Amino acid sequence: MSDATALGHRFADAALLERALTHRSAAHANNERLEFLGDALLNLLVAELIYETHPRASEGEMTRLRAALVNGAALAGMARSHRLGDRLHLGPGELKSGGYRRDSILADAFEAVIAAIYLDSGWAACRELVRTQFAALVAEGARTPKDAKTRLQELLQARGLPLPVYELVDTRGEEHARVFDVTCRVESLDEVFAGSASSRRAAEQMAAERALARWEAEKNHGQ
Repeated sequence: MSDATALGHRFADAALLERALTHRSAAHANNERLEFLGDALLNLLVAELIYETHPRASEGEMTRLRAALVNGAALAGMARSHRLGDRLHLGPGELKSGGYRRDSILADAFEAVIAAIYLDSGWAACRELVRTQFAALVAEGARTPKDAKTRLQELLQARGLPLPVYELVDTRGEEHARVFDVTCRVESLDEVFAGSASSRRAAEQMAAERALARWEAEKNHGQ
């Protein structure tokens, strides 16, 4: 790989970055195992940063803030800000369907790159990079924003509208790398929103985020 730098980290072992950016559709040697490790690293390191930054926050508040920062949609956004999608190795089918734009693929790649940095340069380097990436977001989270499912439910309740209905429509992939496909039906919008992630909860949050975005678009259109 000509450019062995990602998220501001220059890799001593360029092959690690290559693996982190390789989707399972492209090769047997892909980023699934790195994604698993990166997910654990991010949850721990962001939790540590939240714990230090918000000494008066309750367990529930810290949990909500971490969920708002370490989820498929949020990590996909960070991947986009670093243009990781442009560098992904995808199989022909995923390329044709625009996989480099898909939240789940981008979020997985971001997690995999975090793991690759850890393996390339160790705990201290990985910790410092994650803290740099998330410091401002954690600091801004003093009000511990509610997660998407909670916000959507409260929005509908406040207007006396039917609550969203979530349904697990498919579970795919090998046991160590499950992908959960979920739908969120919002009767007042007469639409069903989809979410796919490595856990059912994360998939539901993604679907709720999309419902909220549509609600905001409808509101702005009506003004």
